[in-house]
Amino acid sequence: MRVATVCPINKTTIEPDRKRHEWRSIIQEFALNTSTHGIPGIARSQISEWPQNFPAFTICNVARIRYDQFIIPFLNYTNELNITNTNDTTSFSLLQAKYVNEFFRVKVNQNESLTRFFFPLSSMLIKCVFNGKLCSASDFTSFSSSSYGLCYTFNAKLKNMTDVRKSNEYGGSGKLELSFYVHSHQYVPYTTEDIGMIGMVHDNTQFPMIEFAGRALVTGFKHRMTYAKKTIFYLRAPYTTCNDEIPPTMQAMFDSYPDVEYVYSEDLCYDLCTEVYTYYTCGCIDPKQWNARSILLPQTDTIIVAPLCNISDTCHTQAAIVLMNSSTLLEKYCSYCSQQCSITDFIVKSSMWKAPADWLMNDIKTFVKNSGILLPKDWSTNWHSHIHSNYLSIELVHESILVENYTQIPAMGPVTVLSDVGGQTGLWIGISFLSLLEVAEMFYRLIQYQYYAIQEAIRTCIKRN
Repeated sequence: MRVATVCPINKTTIEPDRKRHEWRSIIQEFALNTSTHGIPGIARSQISEWPQNFPAFTICNVARIRYDQFIIPFLNYTNELNITNTNDTTSFSLLQAKYVNEFFRVKVNQNESLTRFFFPLSSMLIKCVFNGKLCSASDFTSFSSSSYGLCYTFNAKLKNMTDVRKSNEYGGSGKLELSFYVHSHQYVPYTTEDIGMIGMVHDNTQFPMIEFAGRALVTGFKHRMTYAKKTIFYLRAPYTTCNDEIPPTMQAMFDSYPDVEYVYSEDLCYDLCTEVYTYYTCGCIDPKQWNARSILLPQTDTIIVAPLCNISDTCHTQAAIVLMNSSTLLEKYCSYCSQQCSITDFIVKSSMWKAPADWLMNDIKTFVKNSGILLPKDWSTNWHSHIHSNYLSIELVHESILVENYTQIPAMGPVTVLSDVGGQTGLWIGISFLSLLEVAEMFYRLIQYQYYAIQEAIRTCIKRN
């Protein structure tokens, strides 16, 4: 009696271990490297650029509120509403924390400044050195973040300056050294789960969307970040709809920062047009967007300062969902939010050392005592512990003179259309002989790949049996 070896062939059996041999990679290679299509492509290259503009670096304390400046106005607010009946500034409950956002919403709607509730940079910045030369808090610009309060940027492009700092300034190679003390004992309880700072390396003219692109920086360490520059350039009309023109709504927001020269951002544009639709629908905007209240009314040239919605009101949330799910509404309210024509990004690599060293402790202690922030009650006995819990430093280092460029190029232009009608315009007047051979080669490679995969699966099954 003959016994046959049965080797079931299914998708799992013939699945390869190396993804580079998958059929998808064959089709992808065909799409990228053959001449059958005439769509724009991306050319990748590396060029040497020196000197380079040193990037901007933005830093925020993760806690936006400074307790010692906040607690008395907050108690006055809650006492007036009969939420509390106390003048005790030393304790803070979870019940009180639930009204913090509403307190700030009221302040914003009354057009009161919130700056006094935030941590000033001078109270946190212990050291600033760029390429061996001292810098200070005056070398930073500030902007408001919806999540982190007041944030600070080193080397942002200023309107009254023709250029920014170069990586080789003062004869250096491009290194920024910063040290901070975060004063976590002044964090408002229950309003944040974290202790530390958040930072972002970005282009000098980019408005930092640090809520989404920020990098967490933990206390008790020195964070070493090396960066390499990357640029992306898209084709302008008629190939794409890219546009770098700043729409009026965005310009109204930028006008809040008159010293800094910001450029168009597609991500920011969609955030702002969402607020326009939210105001049109609800009569108010998302209370989390308190730092971007200037909006342009639809079909008008009128810019207004919109009120913030009540915290408990879900209208603004529903409006954002409706807008993002409707192509018609997006075309009406966000038609000016085109793709950026150029993007400058930085590839950042991070590592850490334990910090601070013992010999730095006395200098840090002196800084904290002179920072203008109230000290912890147990400072005299536990100042070592407080420093280790609140100190962090950053070393931002230029990694390479090579810049990685991605440039979108047209697969054909007027010259190629006239000179190579049969090849480059095959999509319109018929596929050329060369294109047919390329398609045939792709199918041959797919069949060959599948054949060898099945044969390998059969051999494996026979060996097992």
